[in-house]
Amino acid sequence: MVDRDTRTTVVTRSRHVPGEPSMWFFVIGDLFIFAIYFVLYVVYRQQQHALFLSSEQHLNQGIGAINTVVLLTSSLFVALGTQTARLGKARDAMRLFVFAAATGALFPILKLVEWLPELGAGLTPGHNLFFMFYYVMAGLHLCHVMLGLVIMCFVIRDLRISKAPDMKFIEAGATYWHMVDLLWLVLFALFYLMR
Repeated sequence: MVDRDTRTTVVTRSRHVPGEPSMWFFVIGDLFIFAIYFVLYVVYRQQQHALFLSSEQHLNQGIGAINTVVLLTSSLFVALGTQTARLGKARDAMRLFVFAAATGALFPILKLVEWLPELGAGLTPGHNLFFMFYYVMAGLHLCHVMLGLVIMCFVIRDLRISKAPDMKFIEAGATYWHMVDLLWLVLFALFYLMR
């Protein structure tokens, strides 16, 4: 709560689930859907282990690792921005969310840098079952990243124009972005690290 006369910030500590219930419903539903994809991937991978293992060799592990660092760094900025907003420092929080969005925007760029040579080499979703899973799941994740970047832009806008930013909205955006990060960690392990 901000005392408008003295411009001091009083932080009220209370236990609550961050964000909006509707965002948690969406996040849990999304995680459930991706979990089904993950289980199907593992089942088919066990059935066609040699095919999946040889196909994984065509992926660019370096870009996959860089994208992991990119999303983890972006999530760190989101967490710091959310905490800063809770302290009533909207301008500082806005800057942290700008850093988060800028860092997160590297992900789709790097994904294109990774995909273009693969697609050019004929490694399309129709090439084999591994690449069908790879492009469908990574493509769905990329759509989630793009939506997360749009949500972050709205969070930045709220922090920039509002005298009292909507903490539930900021927390909901942070919750969504952390889900995107979590999904990528599982995808990275399944596609790039699993042997």
